[in-house]
Amino acid sequence: MTFSEGGQFEGGRVRKGGGGRRGAVIAGGGGGVAIVVALLYMLVTGNSPADILGGTTSDSGGTGEQGYVGECTAEQANADAECRLSGAVDSLDVYWAATLPEQGGVEYELPEVVSFTDAVDTACGSATSATGPFYCPADTTVYEDLAFYEQLSSQFGAEGGPLAEMYVTAHEFGHHIENQLGLFERADRSGTGPESDSVRIELMADCLAGMWAGNAATTKDPDTGVTFLEPITKDELNQALSAAAAVGDDNIQRRSGGDVRPEAFSHGSSEQRVRWFTIGYEGGTIQDCNALDASSL
Repeated sequence: MTFSEGGQFEGGRVRKGGGGRRGAVIAGGGGGVAIVVALLYMLVTGNSPADILGGTTSDSGGTGEQGYVGECTAEQANADAECRLSGAVDSLDVYWAATLPEQGGVEYELPEVVSFTDAVDTACGSATSATGPFYCPADTTVYEDLAFYEQLSSQFGAEGGPLAEMYVTAHEFGHHIENQLGLFERADRSGTGPESDSVRIELMADCLAGMWAGNAATTKDPDTGVTFLEPITKDELNQALSAAAAVGDDNIQRRSGGDVRPEAFSHGSSEQRVRWFTIGYEGGTIQDCNALDASSL
């Protein structure tokens, strides 16, 4: 198992977003490999998917299914992606509520979390399911399409597995932590290149995700007294590292049939993403994870 036996997650943190909502129009459409590759370049960024791809918004209306993920046991979270997302969010909340004030001098504010299918309207613009998970700083919300995890394995070579899924969620929460620390305002996220602020923000989020993962097996749920995760095995760690490598700019460029072009990097190479996650996982602090001010990446 991944979540510890006896764990219980009360639910109510993950909202189910609807499909076909207002503004769900992105130029290019179709959901094919080309659009997925383009969107993965801004995977887990705070940029607007519509802005990046030259999309437009629409007020055509339409509503989707609403509600919240309910109470889940650890057994359910180990078997069901939606419950797993809920459990991961609980674990991240507890970890950052203690760590952010201590290391960052800022009180942790819970981000909203939305699980959506098909399309969703956000304060950063409109997104379809092709976008994958992302964080919107304008409404401090993490948006996740759970179907993305299969895509991550089938199209980009990640091993898959529960910890790989939770790494993606933890990365998005890393962007929320950066936002709370004021780094989104400092960074120029419009540029690209191997030393760009865009890459630095992404690598820092990977490192912050590693911090959470390295402590999740000792972080206890205050409601149950049970640690959120069982000790992470080597195979499980490799799942997370494989996911980090899969969304490296060089891997995406190769798998899209092109040459590796560092000047177009916006997230960092596979090697960098693995390395920065590992810095956090092996005991790094928020300061250690500060790629924005690092002399080298």
